[in-house]
Amino acid sequence: MSRFHTYALEEAKITADREKKNFGLINENGEEIGTYSGAQPRDAALKAANRGYTSIILREKGTKKLHYFLGKRELVPVPKSAPAWIKEAAKARGGKIYKANVEKLGTATLQYSELDRNPKELFKLPKSKSPKK
Repeated sequence: MSRFHTYALEEAKITADREKKNFGLINENGEEIGTYSGAQPRDAALKAANRGYTSIILREKGTKKLHYFLGKRELVPVPKSAPAWIKEAAKARGGKIYKANVEKLGTATLQYSELDRNPKELFKLPKSKSPKK
């Protein structure tokens, strides 16, 4: 087994052992429209981006934290090392799969636990850090 595969297996074990958190996806009206889980907010944001959301505001359940992300997904060729089931599923899209990417824009703290009591400005994405290409 190569060093890369050994490293990948170790990373997979570490990731599997991390405690998962739940994050509520919030729309621009301040309403929760879905729940995603992951060890980090980025994990949940990637899941939301892969489902087509671009303006991603996640509320960490059990806290008053908001996490802001800008998401996108694009069709990319299937990697040669992909499992057979991914290659089979990609045939319908001409040998391509969707790959999600997110950029963290920042965090904020809610004033109140109830979403509707908070100022509506909290449910708008802050400006992106990086310039558009």
